[in-house]
Amino acid sequence: DASRQGLGCVLMQDGRVVAYASRQLKPHEQNYPMHDLELAAVVHALKIWRHYLYGGRCEIFTDHKSLQYIFTQKELNIRQRRWLELVKDYDCSIQYHPGKANV
Repeated sequence: DASRQGLGCVLMQDGRVVAYASRQLKPHEQNYPMHDLELAAVVHALKIWRHYLYGGRCEIFTDHKSLQYIFTQKELNIRQRRWLELVKDYDCSIQYHPGKANV
């Protein structure tokens, strides 16, 4: 998940929490559009938990609906392309999960 202040993510297995992670946004990141911040949260999670996730199947749940269609977009900026290349290194799918269901 992402907000204008920071990024947060949860690593889960079989419905149980394995780890939490979060970080504040850097000053230049505060100007990113919301869909880029949501993608930044995914990239942050993949980078810090790569030793758990690499080589296995993973599902990414996001409350930002447009992220599930990002792989089919034709026009992406350089940052999005770079991040998508990192995401493609993993065997994962992005699925929409409404924010209200996370409460």
